[in-house]
Amino acid sequence: MSHKYEVFVDICEFDAPTSSHSHLHSARYEIDAESKYTANSTARGRATSDYPQATEYDVRVTRVLS
Repeated sequence: MSHKYEVFVDICEFDAPTSSHSHLHSARYEIDAESKYTANSTARGRATSDYPQATEYDVRVTRVLS
């Protein structure tokens, strides 16, 4: 049975490869998935394609919406 999960991804992007200055922000996704694990993996994939320059992704499933 599929559920809709709310997933937040914290994203860290650096200005340049040698820079220590980073930008931190979050993205929110609503993912239809069979399990929490699948929702986590799908959100990470979307964040990777939406923010390809990021170096770190912290994914957390926060709740089941339906």
